[in-house]
Amino acid sequence: MLDPDVVLRADLGPAGGSRELRGARAVAGQALFYSRLGLVTRPALVNGALGGVSTQDGEPFAVGGYTIRGGKIVEIDILADPERLRQLDLTILDD
Repeated sequence: MLDPDVVLRADLGPAGGSRELRGARAVAGQALFYSRLGLVTRPALVNGALGGVSTQDGEPFAVGGYTIRGGKIVEIDILADPERLRQLDLTILDD
């Protein structure tokens, strides 16, 4: 599912700064780390584009946008800055 050269960019806000990871192994490892937080992730429209919203205790924790080419994810952009999350127009899609 991940392109071997996938790039993940994350904006964690003032407390966490920005992070960029490259490569399927590094990105998958980061996903495993966050899977331990008990987040619930659902497909969503994020400012009108398809993405995903992760919530914790019913509140948005992070949003992600994905670029797919040739059936593989080549870019992932994550926003986890609480202040900026409050400013987004998020629509969680029905299952």
